[in-house]
Amino acid sequence: MNEAAVELITRGFLPAGTEFARCSRRFDTALGMEEIVQACRNAWTVCGLQPLLGRRLSITPSIVGYSLLYPYTDNYLDRKDEAGPSKREFCRRFRGRLRGESIAPQNDREAAIWALVDMIEGEYPRARYPQVFDCLLAIHQAQEESMAQMGAGSTQNDLDVLRISCAKGGSSVLADACLARGWLIEGESRVAFDWGTLLQLGDDLQDIREDLRCGSSTLFTLAISQARPLDALVDQLLNFSEHVGSELDGFPAGTATLKDLLRMSWRSIILAAVANVPEYFTRAFLRELEGSSPFRFGFLQERHEHLAGHRGLYARTFSAFVDDLQNGDSLADRAQATPCLAH
Repeated sequence: MNEAAVELITRGFLPAGTEFARCSRRFDTALGMEEIVQACRNAWTVCGLQPLLGRRLSITPSIVGYSLLYPYTDNYLDRKDEAGPSKREFCRRFRGRLRGESIAPQNDREAAIWALVDMIEGEYPRARYPQVFDCLLAIHQAQEESMAQMGAGSTQNDLDVLRISCAKGGSSVLADACLARGWLIEGESRVAFDWGTLLQLGDDLQDIREDLRCGSSTLFTLAISQARPLDALVDQLLNFSEHVGSELDGFPAGTATLKDLLRMSWRSIILAAVANVPEYFTRAFLRELEGSSPFRFGFLQERHEHLAGHRGLYARTFSAFVDDLQNGDSLADRAQATPCLAH
């Protein structure tokens, strides 16, 4: 990684992540660090899109609002101990709120979710930015289809799973891109959708063991259930990553450093995921792929295990750092940025 990329991370993405965590804690002091980190991953995606769309990399009210919807909505809908009818009723009510209907919240969770939508509406009024809310409704529909997929069991095939994965991932980053600027043209929408699909499939590859344990269906778990090695799927995913990376050149804004960093991060996610589940690949494929990796797969496995073992410590350290910022000058204050929760 060159000096310019390190500078972009340390002076751009890392301060944005810390500012996002501070804003999240200000919104809800009960949010755990894992939930904040989960939401921050989405916030970083928006931050990567901002310069490509001619905007300054910064945390905005709509980024906080949309990103925090993930721990409040997705985590609830993924719960196994919550009845299906309750989830469907929540989805119906949430859909109405996203459409702009006046619906009183029924509980604290809904009150928080409604407030997050308020934050998005405060930055992007519906009458002026209808595309923002069309995108939010699209990701909500994809989430509902994903819920239906979870109940389909063994009736699913590769095409069904791929369609839902593309819809969920693609619509998520499509919403990110719209929140980065408020509107998109067709070419920008296509790249954002492809970007989201790539991230979703990358997440599915990373989560293989957890998905197998929970019985979740992805392209990768379906292949494993049919005793197929994952070589061909990952080869296709790497080719798709290169395709999405080439699409970044269509953005006139954004530096070459940012675009190269994004391409490198996407490929690194895939390589690290493969290194962590070598039992699902042929030896020949692993040897070939490791030859194109800047790190040996054994090192990537050790690094993953080390980080997993220290996750609690890192979360506590990051939490303490954010608390210190709340008690003193925030990074946003130092940079004279717009307050993240301002309406």
